[in-house]
Amino acid sequence: MTESPFILEALAIEKRFGATPVLKQADLRVGRGEIHALLGGNGAGKSTLIRIVSGSHRRDGGTIRVDGQEDYDAAAIAVVFQELALLPHLSVAENIALPHRKRGLGLVRPGTDEAQAAAALALIDDTLAGDALTRPVAEFDLHQRQFVEIARALSSGARLLLLDEPTANLTFAETERLFGILRRLAGQGISTLIVSHRMSEIRAVADVCTILRDGRTVVDRTPVAELSDDAIVEAMGQGVGPGRSRVAASAATADGATVEISAPGVSLRLPPGSILGLAGAPLGPSALMDALIGAVPSATWTIGIDGVPARFTSPAQAVRSGVGYVSGDRAGKGILAALPILDNIVAAARVAGRRLLARGQEAVTAQAALDRLSIKAGSVDALPQTLSGGTQQKLLLARWLERPPRILVLEEPTRGVDIGTKREIYAIIRQAAAAGTVVVWWSTEFTELAEVCGRIVAFDLRGEVSGVLSGGQVNEVVLAQATGMAA
Repeated sequence: MTESPFILEALAIEKRFGATPVLKQADLRVGRGEIHALLGGNGAGKSTLIRIVSGSHRRDGGTIRVDGQEDYDAAAIAVVFQELALLPHLSVAENIALPHRKRGLGLVRPGTDEAQAAAALALIDDTLAGDALTRPVAEFDLHQRQFVEIARALSSGARLLLLDEPTANLTFAETERLFGILRRLAGQGISTLIVSHRMSEIRAVADVCTILRDGRTVVDRTPVAELSDDAIVEAMGQGVGPGRSRVAASAATADGATVEISAPGVSLRLPPGSILGLAGAPLGPSALMDALIGAVPSATWTIGIDGVPARFTSPAQAVRSGVGYVSGDRAGKGILAALPILDNIVAAARVAGRRLLARGQEAVTAQAALDRLSIKAGSVDALPQTLSGGTQQKLLLARWLERPPRILVLEEPTRGVDIGTKREIYAIIRQAAAAGTVVVWWSTEFTELAEVCGRIVAFDLRGEVSGVLSGGQVNEVVLAQATGMAA
């Protein structure tokens, strides 16, 4: 019998949630020793397809074969999600050994556990294999813990890794290291299916791609090098052109203010409409953003608005002074999950107006904000969880459409959203600036900072300002060098 060229064949997959079809005859085929990108807009069905392939969801139709067999060992496929499933108080070896224990934590076999863990870690990271086996996982940084999770999958016999946004919380150098490991595993015949919205990373690591659109496969196993970014966006149905992002040009105009930001060695004057980028690991940008939004008073940064010193002692005070904030952690610090879409949109206006009770006009205002951003929701009374992740991010931006702020602070606003939604968010940001808002934007994606920002403050790994870049200086190479985030 001829061996199948594919480690995975998921053919004509169908899935419905209630009366809503999510996957409609979707196909996905991953070759042996291949790094394969699964792309698609938010809500295209990527996560559902991954959960079906990994066994977390039951399919309503279609066929799945692993190594050419429909009757396959589920351990051949392993998923590594953004939120890692490690137990921080246990050692590296104990975490890796957990899937092998038949009675949970009851059967501890130190010698065997460490031997299995060392063998799995040796495939990806010799340092961890050599000196980290007995140390608690809590002692390691995020990217090292990610390697432990991958090693755990490999120790269970996985021949296909499904990685969901694996670089979302990694630095440039850590991302390059991860990609090197995936290439090494590919050379050993282990395949990777990677879901990512960062096109530069997809191009750096993936061989081929599959693109989903509205639950259907529209691009099947096409080499990434043969597709331009525009072609990928078009295939996903996420293109941003005339009429795509309907942020009204006649939207209310913000009170244009000149913002002064200074610290030892740096002094910035930002006229109305400025877009200032912040580049670097979290320590430096977070200190400035916390001062701007009133989260933590700063002894380093001094802020002025139209020549008047501004020192905010609370986020509410900052909002009432015209400062808006959009967090990249939409689940933890952004979306009000227990409240309907309506309350999420008007939350900032209520804080600014010192209002707790709803007004009759709010529903009209909220629906208008949804329409301007092309957000499709069943109703303004629906919960945010009915929206995809990228649409939830747009919902956070919608808070500031009715009442454009004088300063808008953005913390990784495009994290975990597809390329089409990113372009829509860029358009929204430019629209806010055109209305007079000063935008201060931290991103770990140097490409988008270079594309959108007029000036960029670079922070080194200690959180100190290493330079203010503008014009021809703003490119990925210089930013990587200035931040210390390059390999």
